[in-house]
Amino acid sequence: MSASVPQTATWSRAWLRGQLLQLVATASSLAALAAMLDPDRIAAAMGLFLVGVNGYSQFYAIYVGIRLATAGLALLAARQGDQPILGDLTALFLLAQPAGRLVAAFAIGLPTGVLFVVCAVELLAGLSLLALRPRGKILSP
Repeated sequence: MSASVPQTATWSRAWLRGQLLQLVATASSLAALAAMLDPDRIAAAMGLFLVGVNGYSQFYAIYVGIRLATAGLALLAARQGDQPILGDLTALFLLAQPAGRLVAAFAIGLPTGVLFVVCAVELLAGLSLLALRPRGKILSP
């Protein structure tokens, strides 16, 4: 049997939150990379059709810029585990997207296909980050 960290320390809330933040950073970075490499295919998968400079500019702003900002924030939050607010902000970035889709659902319906799966993953990751927030630090920085 190898010498290892006790199970309670390995699976602590802080450790799990840090791992989830690193996963969010990786997934967001890869999503941004995919959007940069093949914007038309990614846009089509999301139900978008890119037209002209403004269409591509808006796509890059959202699917590259915001994704990279989310990745950077998640990575910073994973490294600065003693500052729960950074992880909370990452969760809010993730949850803002399904919240916007919920607003759209009242007008035109829920997303379908790949976008529905993306929405579910964003919702699960964001809520999990909030659920793993350190206890007793409701309004702490």
